[in-house]
Amino acid sequence: MTQTVLITGASGGIGRMMRSRLAREGRVLRLLDVVRPEDPAEGEAVEIIEASVTDEAAMRAACEGVEAVIHLGGISREAPWDGILSANIDGTRVVLEAARDAGVARVVLASSNHAAGFYEIDDAPEGGLPADSLPRPDTYYGVSKVAMEALGSLFHDRYGLDVTALRIGSCFERPWDRRSLWTWLSPDDCARLLEACLATSEPAFRVVWGISRNTRRWWSLAEGEAIGYHPQDDSEIYAAELLGDAIDEEPQGREERLAGGTFCFTTLGEHMK
Repeated sequence: MTQTVLITGASGGIGRMMRSRLAREGRVLRLLDVVRPEDPAEGEAVEIIEASVTDEAAMRAACEGVEAVIHLGGISREAPWDGILSANIDGTRVVLEAARDAGVARVVLASSNHAAGFYEIDDAPEGGLPADSLPRPDTYYGVSKVAMEALGSLFHDRYGLDVTALRIGSCFERPWDRRSLWTWLSPDDCARLLEACLATSEPAFRVVWGISRNTRRWWSLAEGEAIGYHPQDDSEIYAAELLGDAIDEEPQGREERLAGGTFCFTTLGEHMK
C-alpha cells in the first residue's frame, strides 16, 4: 500500500533537506510550494504542486488521498504583520481545514522556538525546558507560531486530527555560532523526528522541541522521546571550531541566554536578513 505525504513549503530550506531523507519505498511525497519544487529525478516518487497554502481550492485538491501533512509552508522569519497573518496564521487554518475535509488523519506543524522566545536558560528545570511550556513569543513571527499551535489544538479537540507541533530550533546542515550549539537540529535528526511524528499510534495534540541531542541543550527531549524520537547527532563536534579558547564559557548576555536569541530584540515587523 502506498502512503502519500503532503509537504507544504517544500522548496524552503527544511523542505529541500527532507526531500531525500523522507523518501521510502511505498511512499509518495507530494511537494507543494509557491516556488515550484524541482521536477522529479528518474525513479523519484514525488508529485509536484505549485500553489500557496492560502489557496483554499489548491489545498483541498492537494490533500486528496493523503495520509499525512507536514506543514512547513509560510514566512520563516520576522516580517510585517499583514504577511505573517496571511501566510502563517490564515495559511495554517487553510491547511488544517483542507486536511480535515479530505479525511487526513495526521498533521505535523512546523512551529518554532520563537513561540517561546522569552524563556531564559535560568527558567529551565533539571531535564530542560518542557516543550509544552506556555507561549512567550518574541516577534510577530513567534505569535504566528503560537496561533499555529492553538489551531492545531483546536483541530485535534474538535475533529480528532493527530497534530504534533514542532518547536524547531535551528535546522541547518551544521551550527554556525555559539547559540546554535544548543538550538541545532541536524537534518538527519529532523527526518528522524518527522518519522516519529508520522508513526504516532494514538491521536493527540502534542508539542515537541525540534533539537538534536546537543551537549549544550537546555530544552527538554522528553516529549520527543515519548513518541519515539531518539536524536543521534550532537553539535559539540563543532564546538572547538566555533568557540576556540571560549569553549568552556557559559552562554553570554541575554541574546544567548534567551530561547529566541536576537529575535527578542529585533524591531517588530521588520524584515530580518
